Amino acid sequence: MEKHWKVLITRDIPQVGVDILKKHCEVDTNTEDIPLSKSEIIDKLRGKQALCCIGTEMIDDEIISSEPSLKVIANYAVGYNNIDVEVATKKGIMVTNTPGVLTEAVAEMSWCLLLCVARRVIEADSFVRAGNFKGGGPKLFLGAEVKGKTLGIIGAGRIGTEVAKKSRVFNMRVLYYDLVENEEMKKIGGKRVELEYLLKESDFISLHVPLTSKTRHLIGEKELGLMKKTAYLINTSRGAVIDEIALVKALKKGKIAGAALDVYENEPEITEGLSDMKNVVLTPHIGSATKEAREKMAIMMAENCIAALKGEIPPNLVNPEVLKK
Repeated sequence: MEKHWKVLITRDIPQVGVDILKKHCEVDTNTEDIPLSKSEIIDKLRGKQALCCIGTEMIDDEIISSEPSLKVIANYAVGYNNIDVEVATKKGIMVTNTPGVLTEAVAEMSWCLLLCVARRVIEADSFVRAGNFKGGGPKLFLGAEVKGKTLGIIGAGRIGTEVAKKSRVFNMRVLYYDLVENEEMKKIGGKRVELEYLLKESDFISLHVPLTSKTRHLIGEKELGLMKKTAYLINTSRGAVIDEIALVKALKKGKIAGAALDVYENEPEITEGLSDMKNVVLTPHIGSATKEAREKMAIMMAENCIAALKGEIPPNLVNPEVLKK
């Protein structure tokens, strides 16, 4: 079968997605585990109709405008704030994402981070590895229990709702802040409240909002000041939802008990001070990093890409207004 389309995949994704694309397209894949620079992406994109990228790569006006034959940008992520969707739409380029298939993986990671920071698992692991364990004592690595505490969910979409559902095993009180009422949250006893109330009442706060102009620095100095001194903040959404400079100051002053982050404001740069704190758990944006989720994402990205190239409406089109072009 003659392959009419050419695709650039900017990072080494699971092979199942590459194989689907290869059935229809000529595929140029970056198999190195090193991000391409902007100039490299522009160079490799030349003459290609599709760009498959990951959620941490900034696909801006310069990249989008560099190739006139570009028809689709398929994002390997549920979020797509890394892509200048407005520019893509103006140029008639479809933009797609991979929602749904990573819900369980990210929800589980949120709980992993919550428990790790509450029970000081990373500190304790380092302590043992350093040969400092000489026998347990009554005050060794005292942490916080989860059972019966209040869990605050900011953003009650698929992932936030799944995180809340898992809290039932700990008999937690669930508060959530969202622009709309969530029926699934109601079923598990979750109560929709204003952000200020949630911040004041919650023992654990988990962030699950997309990054927009309204959610950038949603959690800043004022919000951190409203939290309990015994509270923990968990973020598996987007780094810039938190003002990380304000977070460092709050942690240093003991305004909150700790934080666990999988995403960062200026990723991959880590805000100065965060990595020096023992009451902070840091992971490298691996919320969806399960074999199951990443393979499903690769399949979905490939299917979105092929549908767009065929002139069909991709299953996960994020800019439907492009269809009017």
